[in-house]
Amino acid sequence: MSGADFKLPTPRLSLRWITLADAELMLAVWNDPTFIEYVGDRGLRSVEQAHEALRQGAFKLYEQYGYGPYRVALAADDTEIGICGLFRREGFDEPDIGYSILPAYCGRGYAFEAASAVLEYARATLGLTRVTAFIAPANAPSIGLAGKLGLRYERMARLPAEDADVGLYSVALQS
Repeated sequence: MSGADFKLPTPRLSLRWITLADAELMLAVWNDPTFIEYVGDRGLRSVEQAHEALRQGAFKLYEQYGYGPYRVALAADDTEIGICGLFRREGFDEPDIGYSILPAYCGRGYAFEAASAVLEYARATLGLTRVTAFIAPANAPSIGLAGKLGLRYERMARLPAEDADVGLYSVALQS
């Protein structure tokens, strides 16, 4: 499946592969104060830097695994509201789910709706049997969302090139 063909609709949202045209959205996500606090400052401030980060990150995930981050937009008018998708971290054998909704759209259940669709896609289409999540211990909203999605805390873990441990959560996807 090519990125142009990937569409994952929900009742209120539309998810698709990220393209270079989504650089402004990615800059908004990467530079959102909440993202910086709980995930980290990627130091990406220009469209050119975003393009390179997408080539080295999302596009390689799509090529290697057939999944990656997805652009999340409102189905009614295609307003971009964030990202949600599956990632693959060096040193870990299973994909992890990640989500980031822009501040103006938080608190409306969009992250849950998008993440639920991604987990169902992972199970039904990709045939994955387990998905993890890495969440900063102080990120109570994401921990709550992970629990609502069925992910349970396993242990603390250190991601490559990071200087602090994060919580490792997981869920078994029933076939």
